[in-house]
Amino acid sequence: MTVTSEATTAWKGSLFEGEGVVSFASSGIGSFPVNWKARSEGSNSVTTPEELIAAAHSACFSMAFSNALTDNGTPPTSIDTTASVTFKPGTGITGSHLNVNAVVPGIGQEDFDRIAAEAKAGCPVSQALAGIEITLEATLA
Repeated sequence: MTVTSEATTAWKGSLFEGEGVVSFASSGIGSFPVNWKARSEGSNSVTTPEELIAAAHSACFSMAFSNALTDNGTPPTSIDTTASVTFKPGTGITGSHLNVNAVVPGIGQEDFDRIAAEAKAGCPVSQALAGIEITLEATLA
């Protein structure tokens, strides 16, 4: 089964003075403001395309890693992933750094590291982001 997910953005004005609202159309979970100032300078109250990509990347990696660990016979107790997506005005998105902390009973460090790297490479969002550097920092708790 193929699933299509949708989000919409209503934008008003120029890039630098304008603003928009991003809405999660498929899930209906909410609408969030977006603007250039937040994207180029940072903000703790307005989202950015990079934050939305980071959300997708952290969720996708966590799912891929959980599945791979379970397939290995070592299902995780918990996985906490942060994706940090970097944007440089004039250049674009330059990278995504995955930082994961996981509790996985019965796994050795070598297998943990190998499976984390495979999950990073196999995650569909990682594959979609193939044009940027993706780094991984994985900690076995």
